[in-house]
Amino acid sequence: MTLTTFVTKSAFRNKRRSILTMLSIAFSLTLLTFMMTVWRQFYLDKGSDQSTQRLVTRHRVSLTFSMPIYYREKIRQVPGVVAVVPTQWFGGLYIDNKPEHFFAQFGTDPEELFKVYTDFKIPADQLSAWQHDRTGAVVDSALMKKFNWKVGDRIVLMGTIWGVNLELNIRGVFTAPQQTQTVYFDRKYLEESVPAMKDQTGTFGILAASAADVPKVATAVDDMFHNSPQQTKTESEKAFGLEFVAMLGNVKAFILSICGAVVFATLLVSANTMAMSIRERTREVAVLKTLGFTRRTVLGLFVGEAVTVSVIGGLGGVLVAAGAFWLIAHAPQAGFFNSFSVTWATAATALAVAGLVGFLSALVPSYHASQVNIVEGLRYIG
Repeated sequence: MTLTTFVTKSAFRNKRRSILTMLSIAFSLTLLTFMMTVWRQFYLDKGSDQSTQRLVTRHRVSLTFSMPIYYREKIRQVPGVVAVVPTQWFGGLYIDNKPEHFFAQFGTDPEELFKVYTDFKIPADQLSAWQHDRTGAVVDSALMKKFNWKVGDRIVLMGTIWGVNLELNIRGVFTAPQQTQTVYFDRKYLEESVPAMKDQTGTFGILAASAADVPKVATAVDDMFHNSPQQTKTESEKAFGLEFVAMLGNVKAFILSICGAVVFATLLVSANTMAMSIRERTREVAVLKTLGFTRRTVLGLFVGEAVTVSVIGGLGGVLVAAGAFWLIAHAPQAGFFNSFSVTWATAATALAVAGLVGFLSALVPSYHASQVNIVEGLRYIG
């Protein structure tokens, strides 16, 4: 029998205890993997290369305030700016107000949208058809699949903000690096339906010449309108998205506290289990030493058992978390969670944490077990 086989068999000597321990570790690692995936998506994932070159300009006070459309021409003059497109949220209902029927709707400029969002792909003939139809719209490919729409279909968005309905003809389908769940239509159609929105827009999307130009462009745009009645706030596309996350509160502190609590609780569970298991095997340790096992070998055997149980439990937790994100991404109400997934790096980190927990939980009791005197060990009754 090899040492590896011995460790494996010993780890499952008490099957009920081992399985319960693995289940508790699996549950904890599921939560830990979930939190780490959310953290990576919010704070570490920079998106596509093109998205790092984009900025968003909005009213300095709030998104609920609009800006004059002529700001676009002034922004074009800023060094480092390649293209500018206005976008205006419509917020209409499709069918009803159920969450599964919700999606984003923006009025924009068909001539400029895909010059800013260069990583959005659309057939040239469909783009041309949209640009020549005032009531036309282009739809995210995932949204088309969700509602079984096809090019040429007509959809009606029932207005909730301005009290007007928009009837749109689907003229094209675009594919984005990540699902956007968005419908874009011609902003001029909105202006015709809502006179109050004439020559106004909610935000401007800006494409900079390079990622290095983004900070300089942001500063230059805001300085340009510093003394204007409608002052602006310009930031990177990533920072703009994080503002919505910040509305939920201190998400960073929440995620870190949950992760810390999970690791600590897992460590306590594993340490208690290993202490009980090793204490019950005091006589076995004495027998192993009698057979010639050194203190270092005994220490390695017990630590190996703990790491094995922890890693198996951690693997189960990672698989459960990955499955949960897959189900969420394919759910009708996925929203911005549709792009979340457990990466190999996240999975490896979670398994490393599981292994570390197993190592730390067994280190002290294993060390004391390795120091047991052979005679005292053989006399032990417990």
